[in-house]
Amino acid sequence: MGCPSMTNRLEALEDWAAGLLRQLEPAASNQIARSLGQALRRNQQQRVIAQRNPDGSKYAPRKKRNLRGKQGRVKRKVQMFQKLRTARFLKVKADSNAISIGFTGRIARIARVHQYGLKDRAERGAPDVKYEQREVLGFTDVDINLIRDGLLTHLVNR
Repeated sequence: MGCPSMTNRLEALEDWAAGLLRQLEPAASNQIARSLGQALRRNQQQRVIAQRNPDGSKYAPRKKRNLRGKQGRVKRKVQMFQKLRTARFLKVKADSNAISIGFTGRIARIARVHQYGLKDRAERGAPDVKYEQREVLGFTDVDINLIRDGLLTHLVNR
C-alpha cells in the first residue's frame, strides 16, 4: 500500500488532536497554537531559502533576463522570494481554534501568482506573463511531524 495523501494525514492529525485540545484551558491552547505557528513559519522559510516545493522538487528557474543596467554594470543574481519569506511579510495568526500562515496585501497577490502559476504583469504597463508554479506555502511530512511532536511535547510537559 502507498502512503496516505497529505490531506488524509492532516485530517487524521486533526481528529487525533481535537479531543486532547478540548481538555486544555484557552490560554494553554493559544500558547500551543502560537508556538506551533512560529515553528511552521520557520519551516516554510527554510524551504523557501532552499528553493524547494513542498514535495521536495526544486523551484522552476527564473526566465533569463538581461542583467546589465547602466553601461558596464552587472546586477547580481538575487534569490527568489528573498523578502517574501521574512516575518514582516509571512504572517502567523494563531488562536485556540486555528493556526494560519500566509501573506497579506500586495505581497499576497505576488505569492498567489507564483503558488498557482498564474498570469500577471511584472510591472505596470508591461504585458501579461505566465509564471511557473512555485509553491511558496505548503505542508510537508516534516511539518505534519512537527505539529504532532509539538502537541505531544506540550501535553506531556503540562
